[in-house]
Amino acid sequence: MPRSVLVTGGSRGIGLATARALQAAGDRVAVTYRSAAPPEGLLAIRCDVTDTAQVDAAFKEAEQAHGPVEVLVCCAGITRDQLLMRMSEDDFTAVLDTNLTGTFRAVKRASRAMLRARSGRVVLVSSAVALRGEGGQANYAASKAALVGFARSMARELGSRNITFNVVTPGLTDTDMIRTLSEEQRAGMVGQIPLGRLGAPEETAAAIAFLASPEAGYITGAVLPVDGGAGMGH
Repeated sequence: MPRSVLVTGGSRGIGLATARALQAAGDRVAVTYRSAAPPEGLLAIRCDVTDTAQVDAAFKEAEQAHGPVEVLVCCAGITRDQLLMRMSEDDFTAVLDTNLTGTFRAVKRASRAMLRARSGRVVLVSSAVALRGEGGQANYAASKAALVGFARSMARELGSRNITFNVVTPGLTDTDMIRTLSEEQRAGMVGQIPLGRLGAPEETAAAIAFLASPEAGYITGAVLPVDGGAGMGH
């Protein structure tokens, strides 16, 4: 049966690839977007996840169109990379407010219907950087690492209601976020990846789609790397 799915940050990159994959599998998919153009062929809802009222309104619109959200994928995120000594407090808190607290807002709102249904799938999109760290990304790495503790706490809190929480940690993926890098920077980073290449958004989407599937019903609190082996040992 088709399910009601909401993907935050689903207008590009991994979020959009995930929305397309779930839609192709037969689900009714809504995506939120903020600054990028809304994607065609999906229910696109403008939403800034740093605003609780906008998150609530986005869920209401998705629910009216597709029914109560049964699968939530949290992919909305920003970067404000800077070395610690140059990083402003606003650079730090803005990234946490979007990447971590924005996820909290979406999960809290989704949990209402999932608790009533005694069923749900939640997948949080973290990053390989969360587990191994990266210079100049203390804010981003901290926000993404926190998602692991958040997901595992939720897995324990809501597991008895058949709601699963899992995390994927993509490595260097061919999305808009890395297109600002120079060829030299990109080559250096690819050189540290055992598989020797960038990941495709569709590869992370496939992992998310599995964790959101009925077949993954006995998997919760897991962290699944999709990073070409870059994070081994972390």
